[in-house]
Amino acid sequence: MTRWYTEKKTEHYYKEAKRTGYRARSAFKLQQIQQKFSLIKKGDTVVDLGAAPGGWCQVASELVGSMGKVIGVDLSSIKPLENVQFIRGDIANSATVESIYQLVTEKGADVVISDMSPDISGHYSTDHARSIWLCDQAIAVTRRILNHNGNFVCKIFDGEETKRFIDEVKQSFSYVKIYSPEASRKSSSEIYLIAKSFKK
Repeated sequence: MTRWYTEKKTEHYYKEAKRTGYRARSAFKLQQIQQKFSLIKKGDTVVDLGAAPGGWCQVASELVGSMGKVIGVDLSSIKPLENVQFIRGDIANSATVESIYQLVTEKGADVVISDMSPDISGHYSTDHARSIWLCDQAIAVTRRILNHNGNFVCKIFDGEETKRFIDEVKQSFSYVKIYSPEASRKSSSEIYLIAKSFKK
């Protein structure tokens, strides 16, 4: 019963993405995060780390509107999107971080979102460690570019290092919460860390 429900739900969001024109079913995860936590406002500058294929960029662009700005960053290129500037690069590379900084420097970023995932090895502790490494890169970039009182979202493969990372984020944000969107697969170990009110 559980597996049947999970597969049906997965199929539902996949079909919905096709029907509504979103590039990935993950777009619904960001919509559900936004509905619960109201992280992104009209006119915001949003940086999307791990943007490919562009589902989160699409949702962020709708939320910020024509007065806002969305900057997507990924190792893989994405097809152009309206109101989205794209940087192809590795966020662990200082040149990539500098490129992001140059695009946001005048206004700064109001929100940083990260749906980054490692290449899945199938070995749980390895995948968790790689996920945490990506999270550490994401918070390092966020601390450089995020405005005071800005917001941050980061996907984590849950495991033994999760608490350490949460404690790290709590040093920089007034509000930190863990959330699992309905659109996430029940079989997945992914959780989302929601952080609000950055202390610059």
